[in-house]
Amino acid sequence: MEIKSLVKKYQADIQALRRLFHQYPELSFKEVETTKMIAAELDKLKIPYKINPEKNTGLVAVIEGTMPGKKIALRSDIDALNVTEESGVSFSSCHKGKMHACGHDAHIAILLGAAKILMDVREQINGTVYLIFQPAEELGQGSSYMMKFGDWFKQIDNIFGGHVWIDLPAGQVSVEEGERMAAGDQFTIKIHGHSGHGSQPHQTTDAVVIASAIVMNLQTIVSRHYNPLDSVAVTIASIHSGTRFNIIAGEAVMEGITRYFRRELGKDLKDTMERIIMNTAKAYGATAEFNYVPMIPPTINDPASSKIAAAAVEKVLGKEHLSIMQKTTGGEDFAFYMNHKPGCFAFFGIYNPSINAVESHHSPKFNLDDTVLAGASGVYAQYAVDWLNTHK
Repeated sequence: MEIKSLVKKYQADIQALRRLFHQYPELSFKEVETTKMIAAELDKLKIPYKINPEKNTGLVAVIEGTMPGKKIALRSDIDALNVTEESGVSFSSCHKGKMHACGHDAHIAILLGAAKILMDVREQINGTVYLIFQPAEELGQGSSYMMKFGDWFKQIDNIFGGHVWIDLPAGQVSVEEGERMAAGDQFTIKIHGHSGHGSQPHQTTDAVVIASAIVMNLQTIVSRHYNPLDSVAVTIASIHSGTRFNIIAGEAVMEGITRYFRRELGKDLKDTMERIIMNTAKAYGATAEFNYVPMIPPTINDPASSKIAAAAVEKVLGKEHLSIMQKTTGGEDFAFYMNHKPGCFAFFGIYNPSINAVESHHSPKFNLDDTVLAGASGVYAQYAVDWLNTHK
């Protein structure tokens, strides 16, 4: 049986699943009921699974092929966001202040759809397919949490995942090799100056002035320190200082994030920022603290895996649905998996103005064209079958 033919068979089911999960969003590491709902669907398919007992959220299911072979994992994230929904859809969130505003409800449906398809083509599977329903992607912590659960990650030889993407027209798929999503590292800067009266600045060490100088000096990292061909961003997202209009502040706290694509840039960014921050503060007679925390590594697709993914898209949807998409500076904790195992991360287009699926991810008005999700399920399933057959 061709996987392509099964896409149409399960399209209505997959759409219904997405809309069901959309109504009951749960936040990162709180997806206990979501996990139970996923388990109930797997029970219907007679697919065995284990729920991660550490927080009772997230699960790993296993589909054994009828022939021996290697092992592969397919992953979906399952958490929602602190967003009050304004999409206007008839199946809006039933949980006030919580919404699947990034499309993880669609990811759950896609992977459950892939499970349905894979059960129909078990005789074509040479090996084992793990289905990973992962919590807390929005915190950047869910993949590490699931990697410690059981021995599935040690067992697998490859991993595939994806994200519905509003910047791609509905039905288009991007699976290019190489850099796809950026690393994201968080940092905090604390300035220690000397407070005083606004009329006597000469008796103070103004933390606001020093913080401002640091903000401007850090911008030269991107413009003068790195090769213009390197994509790097240094963002100061917040500055907190001062208590009153006529008191010169002696303390300031800044927070921000860096973005980059080459793994080796992380340490250099930290060292360069620290040098600029400390020396700028010193030049003004102040001291500084700098805390730099690596959060998410870059998402980099393995060339061989991307080639198999592209072939899977052609088989299931047709060559005209393959799309070239520029890499994005957003981050994705799927990268932690691919730091250790080869794999591919795909983008599935969901943009469709005719149904008002035009708003960005994380917007309260976010919506998606869920008619294309069954095709994504087919790509997931085809990738698993083809990768295992290629490596049997």
